[in-house]
Amino acid sequence: MTTPRRLESYVCGRWTPGEKEGQVLLDAATGAPVARIDSSGIDFAATLAHGREVAGPKLRRMSFHERAGMLRALGQALMALTEEFYAESLHTGATRADGWIDIEGGIGTMLTFASKGRRELPNSRVLTDGTVEPLSRDNTFAAQHILTPLQGVAVHINAFNFPVWGMLEKIAPTLLAGVPCVVKPASQSAYLTELVTRRIIETGILPEGALQLICGSVGDMLDHLTGQDAVTFTGSATTGRKLKSHPAVVANSVRFTMEADSLNASILGTDAMAGTPEFDLFVKEVAREMTVKAGQKCTAIRRVIAPRGQVEALVAALGDRLGKTAVGLPGEESTRMGALASLDQREEVRARIRELQAGAEIVSGDPDAVHVASGDAGKGAFLNPVLLYADRPFEATAVHEVEAFGPVATVMPYDGIDEALRLAQMGKGSLVSSVFTDDPGIAEEVVLGVAPFHGRVLIGNRTSAKSSTGHGSPLAPLVHGGPGRAGGGEEMGGIRGVTHYMQRTAVQGAPRLLSAVTGRWIEGAAVQQGVHPFRKSLAELKIGDQLVTAARQITLEDVEHFAQFTGDTFYAHMNAEAARANPFFDDRVAHGYLVASFAAGLFVEPNPGPVLANYGVDNLRFVTPVYFGDSLRVRLTCKEINPRENAEHGEVRWDCQVTNQKGEVVAQYDVLTMVAKHWPLASAEAAE
Repeated sequence: MTTPRRLESYVCGRWTPGEKEGQVLLDAATGAPVARIDSSGIDFAATLAHGREVAGPKLRRMSFHERAGMLRALGQALMALTEEFYAESLHTGATRADGWIDIEGGIGTMLTFASKGRRELPNSRVLTDGTVEPLSRDNTFAAQHILTPLQGVAVHINAFNFPVWGMLEKIAPTLLAGVPCVVKPASQSAYLTELVTRRIIETGILPEGALQLICGSVGDMLDHLTGQDAVTFTGSATTGRKLKSHPAVVANSVRFTMEADSLNASILGTDAMAGTPEFDLFVKEVAREMTVKAGQKCTAIRRVIAPRGQVEALVAALGDRLGKTAVGLPGEESTRMGALASLDQREEVRARIRELQAGAEIVSGDPDAVHVASGDAGKGAFLNPVLLYADRPFEATAVHEVEAFGPVATVMPYDGIDEALRLAQMGKGSLVSSVFTDDPGIAEEVVLGVAPFHGRVLIGNRTSAKSSTGHGSPLAPLVHGGPGRAGGGEEMGGIRGVTHYMQRTAVQGAPRLLSAVTGRWIEGAAVQQGVHPFRKSLAELKIGDQLVTAARQITLEDVEHFAQFTGDTFYAHMNAEAARANPFFDDRVAHGYLVASFAAGLFVEPNPGPVLANYGVDNLRFVTPVYFGDSLRVRLTCKEINPRENAEHGEVRWDCQVTNQKGEVVAQYDVLTMVAKHWPLASAEAAE
């Protein structure tokens, strides 16, 4: 017997052991002691205050790009330490493949948020939301919605099944938003979370207080929450509802995101008969979702919904595949499924199976007779996969109410797609559903029928088989959560997850002052004219730098040359009679892209300079038709400047407005360019 190490909490800038001996945590597969956990004696009010007062101001002073760079550096540092994490992960009962999902999946999620932060967010401290709302005709009063970081702490209460991913997928968007975190892992696997947190703190990458860890109970922490704090919870619905109704959470309208029970369903389409690729993919996916992490996934398939005529073949195929699953010690190469988190967890799953048997029969596996390829079935929390069948699923209420959080699923038949949808909906809200079909009509009907009840829907078929991430894989760019019994929350979802930790505020005022707040030029704000703005590097360029060009007249020859040169001979440009019959035009009109091309010719400064490249336009709209004889001029205004971290250039967004001789706007869009931070470039100077 080894001496279990004593877990410590990281609070107020130091590692702190609990005052008591605490609970002993056992290896899930061997029963050997791994660690002791206790958080008694910790000042939870001081912990929250430390995050708010020490880390919060430091994070908020950083730009989105600086925070993204911080996450990237942290992800890279953790990736170099994965073997240490894999070794510790074996104690949780997870195989190497299971550990990959948890460890490298979690680090990959952090790196994805780092990448999205650099690519999709401005290099500023405030995020604009939507377009400017003009509130006066003379452009002296307007409004803009902005998003700013909450000035509190995000408390993340996590489940036992993903001790690494569960932490990293939550702290990544939180830190990117500029909000410090307190992480409370589930006790059973907290030793792995503690190890990863130690390595994070040792890197010195995060500002002090940006990440704190509680190993053990959170005590009276929730009593000290304010309206600037947020709570995310992953675990049982019973515990989640209790925390969500905490007096401080209710009184202060604390943001509370819950991921709870989820009876996820997978539907076999009526076209996916035995022998088709979709049938085979369905069998493979159900079996995989039952056995990965020993079925201890919030996204695992619990309800298997299939056409009645395919049930016999499906049960036989699943039983055969599950029967070949080698259960045993997670470190053994031959093991395909490790142990449940604990012996108590195994008994919990067995109890839930007995409840399911009220309306279903076991058709594969025996929850009471464990067969292992390695290890001791008496000491390890092993359980072979169990498949049930409910012949009358609308009467078998338990299969739609009870979640056995292990390698357990129930097959149920349907007669017609309407019945399949009703069965899926009886789960009362889940994280994910899937449908396996190659029929577009079935895909449409099923997705639209189950989408209101699920946070994510996967369509599986032969085309996407090799590239699909599968039913049970939450991804950083996609929403992870679900309505109803699944908790009603959303996590990740790319930048959507970041904004959960920010406050949306409508700011009204004079455009000049709104521009100062947002770092974006808006109509009516101050402008400066003089040197052509394309001759200015980022060191010289200012928001509001503007160029008003000379005019250029559009001629018949211009339009006909453009039409022949490009091949765009649309009738409105070439046939006066047909154009006049069009309700939008009085005569032949110039091509919209001709207008945009001539606009570029008017505003571009052709000589080598700080503008390195044009990489696109946003929100291009052609507002007023352009006729022969119209004269166009361009007003080009520097709208937003985003220097790239660790690069010699940045992005500049230009407001481009094209008007005719009457002052009417004929085209409006944003031009996007890459501009050097300094000019001449350092490389050019070195060459000279």
